[in-house]
Amino acid sequence: MNWTIRQLDGDDVVAYRALRHEALTNHPEAYASSPEGLAQRSDDDLRQMLGEMAFFGVFDKELAGMAAVGRSEGERERHRGWLYQVYVAPRLRGSGAAAALIERVAAHASTEMLQLHLSVATHNQPAIRLYQKAGFAIYGTDPRFLHVNGRYVDEHLMVRFFDEAPGKSEP
Repeated sequence: MNWTIRQLDGDDVVAYRALRHEALTNHPEAYASSPEGLAQRSDDDLRQMLGEMAFFGVFDKELAGMAAVGRSEGERERHRGWLYQVYVAPRLRGSGAAAALIERVAAHASTEMLQLHLSVATHNQPAIRLYQKAGFAIYGTDPRFLHVNGRYVDEHLMVRFFDEAPGKSEP
């Protein structure tokens, strides 16, 4: 299966909305946002968001995966970034697209910051393994991080340091 990765822009808003809706609908426990919240956002709001953060997409015939990176804004935390909204459609899972997408986002982030953080549901073992293979290490667990459909979801906090050797987990 052939796919490519590129940075998203305002022209991708319709495809972004569709894929984000799919992610939020099919995996509600994985995201702090909801399909209803997404529906309330205008295309202009989403276009602005796509311009403010660095969003990358995996394309086969259409947008089939995405991830974003945002930089912490405080003067004492600008060395940190956060990986957000990671999702790859089922048809591309197992193809290497998710790992390549994370590496593309990390390569972008490494030019602007020293470390990249993320949070992932503790029960999502495939995602945890993917992140660990990409050089992220668990540094804590946030209990009851989300409350979705009447149940609490704990999340692991993970980090990848760009100024250290790959696989090193201690700051």
